[in-house]
Amino acid sequence: MNITVLGAGAWGSALAIHLSGRHPVTLWGWDSTQIETMRTTRFNQRYLPDIPLPEKLNLTSDLYLACNNSELILIAVPISALRTTLQEIVAMPVQIPVIWGCKGFEAGTSKLPHQVAAEILPQKLPCGVLSGPSFALEVARGLPTAMILASRDGEFAQIIARSLHHSSLRIYSSNDVIGVEVGGAVKNALAIAAGIAEGMGFGQNARAGLITRGLAEMTRLGLKMGARADTLSGLSGAGDLILTCTGDLSRNRQVGILLAQKQALPDILKDLGHVAEGVGTVREVHYLAQKLGVDMPICTAVYSVLYEQVPATLAVEILLNRATHSEFN
Repeated sequence: MNITVLGAGAWGSALAIHLSGRHPVTLWGWDSTQIETMRTTRFNQRYLPDIPLPEKLNLTSDLYLACNNSELILIAVPISALRTTLQEIVAMPVQIPVIWGCKGFEAGTSKLPHQVAAEILPQKLPCGVLSGPSFALEVARGLPTAMILASRDGEFAQIIARSLHHSSLRIYSSNDVIGVEVGGAVKNALAIAAGIAEGMGFGQNARAGLITRGLAEMTRLGLKMGARADTLSGLSGAGDLILTCTGDLSRNRQVGILLAQKQALPDILKDLGHVAEGVGTVREVHYLAQKLGVDMPICTAVYSVLYEQVPATLAVEILLNRATHSEFN
């Protein structure tokens, strides 16, 4: 299968590196200078400096050339660039099935990726989402990873999952697009909370409690939006949440750690060098929770730190002093 990966950041490059072992793959990036450097050096020095690019991996900054002979487009840009990327795809004279790997809610609209896609892509064009607990560096290294590919067209999800499946990249199929996308989005907001707790010196007991109660928040919001509970307890929900809240490669967890150390958010994001999707997600989750009447105290506490300048110590104090109640109410 000829595959085009759009987005030459860490995630797009990692997927392109892995998939090129079994498929003809073209990796596209908007920055022609970056792409030319990658073509010459065979490294993505900015995002995956220690991982060589396979010689057979094709690189281009020409979107038409990237997609011209493709049988599947895999979008690996941040959620903020999804809409414009889709618009550029549909403007081309070819129609190719599309899957996306971005996580979060679109800023300003609070829409999930599939809702953005539904406004742009032709109604009958097969499409879906690839998500799950997956750090780009580990995928690029070929370390075992399990993910989920969801589409409202269940047959399409199964076909693509089988095509991309490998012993070191196990891909399962689902038709619960909402559940997969809600899990992938909310876990980033909760990872910031986990980082704050870690940065304040709280122990593993607190982290386990935060992850479990965070999963309850994620599930409440997901169910309200039409997701299935089993999806949120699976790879794209609980699995991704556990990884992002505990893994040293988690950018969102790192944001929380630095916030707890009283560093300013603009400075944190500048020094990070990568996109931390959770920062924008927190704002959209807060809006949706209020709109839908969903109780999400952990996410609310993170929102107050990021957008209301509440000190992390005070936000945690307020959270810990909430009245107790039955666990599942």
